[in-house]
Amino acid sequence: MAVSTVSDDGKFWGGLKKAHAKLPKGATWKVAVASKDGAKAVNIITADSIEGVRDFFETHAGAYARTEYFEADAANAVGLPR
Repeated sequence: MAVSTVSDDGKFWGGLKKAHAKLPKGATWKVAVASKDGAKAVNIITADSIEGVRDFFETHAGAYARTEYFEADAANAVGLPR
């Protein structure tokens, strides 16, 4: 999970939209959602490593948000796509 506090939502989402085709091999984007005001974003990406997700995000949208990265607890999740 990538949980972001967004400073420029247009550039943040624009960067990620352009980068979508450049996901690391084997990675799948499951969820991308923003708060109504654009200040917060949650993205769920399945990947081999959290470091790969961090590198991907920081490369394409890091300048427009402060993002925290977490491994999801899928066993206790509700509604998490499989």
